[in-house]
Amino acid sequence: MSKQSNSRAELIETIQYDVAEFQHLTDTYDDAAAALFGVNRTDLRLIGLLSLRGPLTAGDLAAGAALSPAATSTAIQRIVEAGHATREPGAEDRRRAVITLTPRARRLIDKAYTTIAEAGRTQLEGYSDRELRTIHDFLSRGNVLLEESARSLRRSTRPRRT
Repeated sequence: MSKQSNSRAELIETIQYDVAEFQHLTDTYDDAAAALFGVNRTDLRLIGLLSLRGPLTAGDLAAGAALSPAATSTAIQRIVEAGHATREPGAEDRRRAVITLTPRARRLIDKAYTTIAEAGRTQLEGYSDRELRTIHDFLSRGNVLLEESARSLRRSTRPRRT
């Protein structure tokens, strides 16, 4: 292997390590956010989905969080009881409940995530447009890779019926 190839391989390995470290630190940060909310990590995932996507049905939450309907129903009940969400009949189909974040949950989201989001934006402002497009491409492809890999991993770990 040439020196240039070795350098490239080392850089790729370093980036992979940095991504793993970033994921670990994100996980640690989310643990702290869950404590702020007084919920577990599954409940925080639902709160996060509601924050990103707006009001959702239980089925949409289950799909977005990759949870069973029963686990989703239990988690919804917990976040409603904790005062982080409301469950209302849907406007189009009153048999389907729509889950919506409460103002209290939005205040906690601001407390936990606004400052770090602003700091991240400041960091991103330091990159050129070309670098930002590269970062965006890397993250977009990474998101697809993670989603597909998680789906595959879940399929491979399901108990086999005989």
